[in-house]
Parts: sequence; structure tokens; C-alpha cells
Amino acid sequence: MSYHNVASLGIEKEQSRERERSSEAVITAFPKVVERPYVSGKFLFAGNSELYIKGVTYGTFGPNEDGDEFHQPDQVRADFAAMARHGINTVRTYTVPPVWLLDLAQQFGLRVMVGLPWEQHITFLDDAATVRSIEQRIQAYVGRCTGHPALLCYSIGNEIPASIIRWYGRQRIEQFLHRLYRLVKAQDPTALVTYVNFPTTEYLELPFLDLVCFNVYLESRQTLKDYLARLQNLAGDRPLMMAEIGLDSQRNGEQAQAETLAWQIQATFEEGCCGAFVFAWTDEWYRGGAEIEDWDFGLVRRDRSAKPALKAVRTAFNAAPFATDREWPRVSVVVCSLNGAATIRDTMEALQRLEYPDYEVIVIDDGSTDRTAEIAAEYPVHLVSTENRGLSAARNLGLHIASGEIVAYIDDDAYPDPHWLHYLATMFAEGGYVGVGGPNLPPAGDGWIADCVANSPGGPMHVLLTDRIAEHIPGCNMAFRRNALLAIGGFDTRYRAAGDDVDVCWRLQDNGGELGFTPSAVVWHHRRNSVRTYWRQQKGYGKAEAMLEEKWPQKYNSLGHTTWGGRIYGKGSTLHLGGWRSHVYQGVWGSAAFQSLYQPAPSGLASLPLMPEWYLLTAALGFLSLLGAAWTPLLAALPVLVVALLLPVVQAVMSATRAHFISGPQTRLQRWRLYGVTAFMHLQQPLARLIGRLRHGLTPWRGGNTAGWFTHLRFRPFALSVWREQWQDPHATLHRLQQELLKRGIVTVSGGEYDRHDLEARGGLLGRARVLLAVEEHGAGRQMLRFRLWPKWTRPGLVMVLLLGALTAAALADGAWAAGLVLGALALAVCVRGLYESAIAVDGVIRTIAGRQKAEAKQQADAAKLVEEDWEAERATGTGTANAV
Repeated sequence: MSYHNVASLGIEKEQSRERERSSEAVITAFPKVVERPYVSGKFLFAGNSELYIKGVTYGTFGPNEDGDEFHQPDQVRADFAAMARHGINTVRTYTVPPVWLLDLAQQFGLRVMVGLPWEQHITFLDDAATVRSIEQRIQAYVGRCTGHPALLCYSIGNEIPASIIRWYGRQRIEQFLHRLYRLVKAQDPTALVTYVNFPTTEYLELPFLDLVCFNVYLESRQTLKDYLARLQNLAGDRPLMMAEIGLDSQRNGEQAQAETLAWQIQATFEEGCCGAFVFAWTDEWYRGGAEIEDWDFGLVRRDRSAKPALKAVRTAFNAAPFATDREWPRVSVVVCSLNGAATIRDTMEALQRLEYPDYEVIVIDDGSTDRTAEIAAEYPVHLVSTENRGLSAARNLGLHIASGEIVAYIDDDAYPDPHWLHYLATMFAEGGYVGVGGPNLPPAGDGWIADCVANSPGGPMHVLLTDRIAEHIPGCNMAFRRNALLAIGGFDTRYRAAGDDVDVCWRLQDNGGELGFTPSAVVWHHRRNSVRTYWRQQKGYGKAEAMLEEKWPQKYNSLGHTTWGGRIYGKGSTLHLGGWRSHVYQGVWGSAAFQSLYQPAPSGLASLPLMPEWYLLTAALGFLSLLGAAWTPLLAALPVLVVALLLPVVQAVMSATRAHFISGPQTRLQRWRLYGVTAFMHLQQPLARLIGRLRHGLTPWRGGNTAGWFTHLRFRPFALSVWREQWQDPHATLHRLQQELLKRGIVTVSGGEYDRHDLEARGGLLGRARVLLAVEEHGAGRQMLRFRLWPKWTRPGLVMVLLLGALTAAALADGAWAAGLVLGALALAVCVRGLYESAIAVDGVIRTIAGRQKAEAKQQADAAKLVEEDWEAERATGTGTANAV
């Protein structure tokens, strides 16, 4: 060996040692990953801190001569060092990395999302041997990474093609992915598991996953934000993460790539995602046995020289999740409490941990007799203690004390995510909403009964008209612009315990305001932890429904149920019969770019067993069955009674099997206990609501008690005439008639396009009155209004009368006098009730028309009197028209 060769070798060794020393110095500059992340609601946490994923994809790379799919350690070390310097904290691989790569990631403070590759692009379920091979390889892959602290999560698949899913049907694919999930969890129980989906297969229902991941490539900021809002609602209570975002610089230019990635990252975090992966770290990309050279998605080029996108991504990641230089509005957080000592400390502690820059906390102690005020006084809050005046009064007091532009309300049995106020304020700024709400999630550790309650109906849920616009936001997590709330007079103090949030939402919308919903403004809300307290809560909600119906009859249908315009979101909804049916919008030949799952609305018959009044129908069938002792044909009601009793049980069991519990690992007996108690709560909740509703007047047979209704008992149509000296639009006349009838507590429905009536006034479940208007024009603006009114039986009322009448006649003809008399009395009672309700409706319309006629006559008389007074004044002064005459 020559001198020059020896010298050259010495220089190379020295350079190698220098690189190692430099690399060690770089490694020590970054905190080492020591613990695995975990899911808490919509976000990931590491220890006590939220973990926002700021990642890049890495690979796939062509294998070397030894078959290794990753570069040599020196190249990976250099790449990881550069990533760490640029604010990247996570790497996504599409194949299983060697242990040395995980070790390097840990040293540089990086976590790794590990893809578990298998033949997802072929019809893999056709061959049992292929399925077994996939499962065995998954187990082997996971075994290589089990327990490593640098692991972020495993991905059990990446974009199974839509055509493959269509081939098998989504249920088989969902079941197979669930099997893979269980295999991973059995091998590495503490690991998080996900599947990376794509818009063409967004309909896959995978509730078992720990977090929801999507690859989304959209090149319009607003389109991306709108789609992320949709994905957030699909994700529900789980974190949403973008597994790929990016732009090809070869086709779009490197500057356009940088600008696009900047707003893609910003939009992702603004919409409450727990993180995002930029595709990709480098332009180097290997797929299908060849290097891909006609796409350049990397932040760095193949020679590792930086593109403008690297700096843009670093800036965007450093600003995430919220820009530090932004001006945030002041927020007043109001906590109202009545004997909340058991939970309010959690609320106070969490409010102190809020990372929002400008907020105050106001605690209203509404006459507590426990240690509530004493506990709240330990914290830097504005504490006000009053006598017990009810929840709405307490909220109003907090509203008037508040100094913030926004007033946020949280219950004393709830506590917020550290960025709760950030997401609320961001939503206010973007949409111009008067109110904004977020989800309320059950915390872990409250016990297994609370877990069952969280999966039962009747919880605080939000109602959405779109992915962003809400019809209702629950009171445990709601915020309003202070001036908007003051403009409607705050909360209605008649609601002392519940119903005030529904009322205030309706009043704000009636006042022209719009409510928003942000899925990332999370609060943790303790559920009831005993069957007895849950029962009592649901009876209270039934009372609140009755009180709301008194004030908002137009919001309720004939049976007394709220007619929401939007969709109700949240855990615990009872499935209607046929609720397992769904349809996938796939487009012709499966060509739709966004393929969604749609569930048909329940039919009238399918939704009946969901109603609390189903128990009244069951009781009626039980009565008829007992009456069968006096007349045996009535025993035919017995099998119908059995079916009526079984249908809610079937629905309850179906709903309970879809529950997702957070109580941790359970034995088989514990799981059966959870499902059994949850099913029981699905059964008892409608009954508790029914009791609360009936006790406070919300009954199917409710109706007005109009004095003198008997004088307006009609069996045939009749007409009224009203003379009007000044012309008015007939449509305005009908609209005014509707509004004035509503003030009398009579709800009207406008006639349809094919109806011969203009209005139908509701008297009750059995009786109605219909109104038809004709207008005669008499010139000079004068009109003759002719109203035709006629009573109308509803179909349920008519069916009940005919059925009971037929049974009465049959029983009497058969000599069953006792049964016949009972049935006849029931038929007569229903008939009288129907006549009463139709008379109420007719009487209400007549009184409203007469009252309107008197009001117009008085207005005309007052106007004439003013003219006469002006005339007399002019005559007295000798001026004006009178003097001229």
C-alpha cells in the first residue's frame, strides 16, 4: 500500500470519527423518546402532555444487495438528524423497520408509525393459505417491534383498493381488519393500532381502531377544511390524523409545493387533527420493483439538498397547533354548581391548565350545602355564592359578571382539554357564529356503570345541520358571544335544572344567529355512576321536555317529540329496527372519488318502538289481553303484546352490542355484564322519560282548554267573512294567522303543493281543523276575506274509533256484555276526545280571526280619530286645508 493510500485511509477514518462525534453531539441536542403515547379523547398524549404529530413519510426504498429495504445506518442517521433539526417529531414507514432504525429514531426524539405490509391489492380472501400467511407475517412483524418506546402506532393496512372492497363487500373487509387488529393487540398490548383509509373507501366502519387515519390530497384550502370537518364527524370520539398530505413539485413547481404544504399543515391543525405526515421526506421513492422518477413529493431532493418546502414545513410545524403571534379574544369561563364538591376540583384543576392566553374563571355557587364554595376558593377564580335560584339564573349571573367577549360554560362535573378555548375561539373567528360547542366525552376511571351510562341513550348530544353548523349544542360545553346572549335576555330562568341549553339555542337561531360546532373543543364529562341516578336524571329530562313544549309547541310533533332538523351525534343512541341496513354511494362502476356510507331514515313503523309512548301502547295491549277473560277473541291481542314487549328488547340488545367501552381489559363475564346493563338502560330510559313527560303535561292527548269550545263543535264545513278597507297580501294574512295561532298554543302546518287547504291547525293527536282562504278584490284596495273551516279527524284517531267500534259491536253480538260495555266506553271516550280536539282547533281559528278583525278595526278607528283631531286643530288655528275650505 502506497503512502498516499495510507494517508487517504487515515483521512477517511478521521472523517468517519468526526461524523460520529458530530452525530453524537446532534443526538444529545434532542430529548430521547422514553414512553409510548396513548389516546385521550380526540388527541394523543405522552405522559401528561399532548403530543401533536409533525411527521414525514420515509420510503419505500429499493432493497440493497442484502435485501435491506432501508439505507445504511449512516444515511438514516443523517436523515433523522435533519428531520429533528427541522421540527419533525415522527416518521412513517410503509414496511417494518429494523430495530437499529427504531433505536436511532428514539435517540433523535422521533417516533415511528410502522406500516405492516401485506397483499392488500389482490383478492386476498379467496385463498385460505394466503390469509394464514398474512396473519403469520403480521405476528412476526409485530414481534420485531414489541415494546419499543419509539413506536407511535402500527398501521394494519394502507388504502385497500375500492374495487377489492367492492368485490368482497365492506363487512368482510371490516371483519378481516378486526382480526388483524386483535392479532397486533395480542402481540403488543400497549401499542396503538390504526388503518390508513382513503376518500374512496371512507365508508369502512372500523370502531375498534385507536385512532383514525386518512391519506388526503386536496389542492384547495377550503375544500380540505370542509372534508376534514366531515372526517372529524366520522372519527367521532377518536383522534383524526392525516397519514399523507403533499404536492408533487415536478408538476407544480417547488415554490407551489412549499406554499401548498404550508396551508395544508395549517388547515390540518386548525380542524383539530392530532397531527399530519407530509409525503415525503425525499424524492427517492421505490415502488413495484422500480424507482419512481416521474413524481417528486420530497422535502429534499434525491441528493438530500433541501427544497423550499422544507423551510415552509418547518415554519408551519413550529407554529402548530396554534400560531403564537395571533391575537386571541378574551374569554370568560363560567362554572355553575349546586353541591358539586365531589367533582368540581377536577374542573378547577383542568381550568388552571388551560394554555389559552387571555381568560378568566367565574364560579357561581348556587346555594350549595356541601364544600363546593370552599374548594373553589382555593383557586384563582371569581367566586360568587348565592341562594339557590336555579341553573339558568346562575348562568345569567355569570354572564353579567363576565368581562370577556366570549362566555364559555362548562359544568361542575366536567373538565376541559388544555386547548379547549383555542378551538372555540378559532371557530368563532372563522364562521361569525353567535355560539359554538364541542363534544363531551366520558373520562376513564369512573367505573363500569358510568361506562354503561356513556353507551346509553339520553346523554348530552349535539345536533348538526352540516359538518360545521349546529342546531343544538349541549350545556356542558357551550360558548356564546356575550353581546348575542345579552341581546336575547340571557337564559330563561324557568329552566332550573335542564332544558335551558335547548331553549337558548332555539332563541339565538330565531334571532337570526348561527351556531357552530368544533369537534376538537373537548371536555370530559362525568356520567352518572349508578342506575338510580341515571333513572332520576332521565325523569328530569322528561320534565324539561314538557316545559320546552309549553314554550315551543311548534318544535314538537303530535306525539310530543322534538322535530330536529339536523342529525343527532353521540354515543348511546338506540338503533331502530332496520338500523343495520346501510348503502354505500360508490358511483357508476365504483368511480366516485368520495364514497360515503348512508343509512336510510327510519320508517314510521320502525321508529315507533323507540318512542316512550310505546310503553303506553304496550299497556293498552295488556289491558285488552286481560279483557280477554271476559271475551276470548280479545286474547288475540296476547301475541301482539308479546311482540310489542320483545321489539324494545331486540333494539336494546342490538344497540348494546355496538357499545364501545373504555373500562379497560375485561373478562368474558365482565363483558357480558357491561352489555347486559347497557341493554337494560336502553330499555329503562324511554320509560323514565315517559314518566317525567306525563307528570308535567307532555302527553299524546294534550290539548288546549279553551272556554266555550262546545259552541264551536262542528261536523261540516262552514265559512267566515271579514271585510277589509286596506289591501294586504293574502300570503301575509295567512302568515300572520299562523303566528297568532301559535301565540294561543295552536300549532299549524301549511298546506302542501297538492292540498286544497291553506293551513291545518292542530288540536291534539286525534283532531284538527283545516282552513281555506279566498280573497275577493272590491277595488280601491278593499277586500273581502272568506275563510272556510272544517274539522278533521287524524288517521290514528279514525283508526282507533273504527277499531274499538268494531270490537264493541262484535262483543255485544257475541253476548259478551261486560267486554262490550268496556270497549264501547273506550270507543266513546276516543270519539268525544277527537271531537273535543277538533273543536279546540276550530275555536282557536275563529277567535284568532275575530281578534285580528277587532285589532284592524281599532287601528282604522284610531287612524280616523287622529285625522279628525288634526282637522280640529287646523280649524282652531285657522290654517291648513280647513281654513282654505
